Amino acid sequence: MKAAGDWIDYSSLKPLVIGYVDGDGIGPYITGEAIRVLQSLLRDELERGDVEFRKIEGLSIEERARAMKALPDDALDALKKCHVILKGPLTTPKKGDPWPNLESANVAMRRELDLFANVRPVSIPSEGIDWVFFRENTEGEYVLGSKGFNVTDDLAVDFKVITTQGSERIIRLAFDYARRNNINRVSVVTKANVVKTTDGKFLEIARAISKEYPEITFDDWFVDIMAAKLVDTKRRRDFRVIVLPNLYGDILTDEAAEFQGGVGTAGSANIGKRYAMFEAIHGSAPRMVQEGRAQYADPSSIMRASTMLLRHVGMIDKARKLEMALDICGQFEKKLVMTGRPGGATGREFADYVIETMNSDDLESRWLSYTGKGI
Repeated sequence: MKAAGDWIDYSSLKPLVIGYVDGDGIGPYITGEAIRVLQSLLRDELERGDVEFRKIEGLSIEERARAMKALPDDALDALKKCHVILKGPLTTPKKGDPWPNLESANVAMRRELDLFANVRPVSIPSEGIDWVFFRENTEGEYVLGSKGFNVTDDLAVDFKVITTQGSERIIRLAFDYARRNNINRVSVVTKANVVKTTDGKFLEIARAISKEYPEITFDDWFVDIMAAKLVDTKRRRDFRVIVLPNLYGDILTDEAAEFQGGVGTAGSANIGKRYAMFEAIHGSAPRMVQEGRAQYADPSSIMRASTMLLRHVGMIDKARKLEMALDICGQFEKKLVMTGRPGGATGREFADYVIETMNSDDLESRWLSYTGKGI
């Protein structure tokens, strides 16, 4: 962390290499549709050679199991040759699965590429909800998640790790985002009243950093109370930027996504100074594949992640077009309904709907008619 360089300048990259990982389970179905939407949106850039899409192989659960590594060396090398990555959900083996007890590929990727910030927005304009969560991505309970041990048959121990450098960079990123976007409130979430050493460090650092941003109101909440306040219709509109350690962020962002239509509709960004990876926040849904329903999986989540990718590399207008199309198709018009089952729309049909809407001449006016606000 101390040796990390400067942030990458995407405007200087020609071509911009967008790597993509199909994922496991429903991953290839939804990732394929997101790539198809992006290729339509970036048609001119592709023709000029300004953008290149590159498929990353070697990360399926079968390939990871054969290599006996969460992140095989060849796949990691391929990822490092890309500037940004769009990733489908990858299966993490759990007890009872037919796979070796491998570490999460997601956790390994975040650590190896130093993707320290997990950024998850949740927006429901009709309810006044406009949240952006900054979840620390490389520490907490997950950094040594496979290193716990059984002291005796009756006592098991795991670890939680919080560092000064890891806390400073995620908290500062949240405050910087608030300042750049004229947001006047940052809320920090811990359980520092009970977990006093690690959570206490995170909170202490947040308080110190907040003094550098006098125009921004700083407040802190315990994770259990924040979970309750997100469902409190009287208070939840007050929150804007929320920064929190790894495990709490994992839980609360899934809760928050339910307001937007479920985890199947929410994307997330994993940001580092050199690399950035964008993904759906849900898993690989193997049951849908086993039951023959994978083609009905909702690609909205990874399409939302695609808008975050576009914003991250500076393609703001492209991101807005896709965001407006997803709002219209998924929240407002709903001419197609995703149910995850026969009788509902397929992911391909939904992607066609998004592409048609995104490329329509009246896209902005349609969006404004539903939201009643400017861009």
